[in-house]
Amino acid sequence: MNLDRAVFAFAGVMILGSLALGHFVSPKWLWLTAFVGLNLLQTSFTGFCPAAIVFRKLGFSSGCVFK
Repeated sequence: MNLDRAVFAFAGVMILGSLALGHFVSPKWLWLTAFVGLNLLQTSFTGFCPAAIVFRKLGFSSGCVFK
């Protein structure tokens, strides 16, 4: 798995997890969904992604999007 796939998989897990928590625990967890969505949006404009930095330090190889 390369860096791009790891970041997208992590974002997907965070969104699905926060939606489940919002449904079963408290609607306030939907703020996490909004945060992840805003982070994806700002990454599309700036190219800066904190999760990519963490995954790069964990040893994931570079992909096409995050280098």
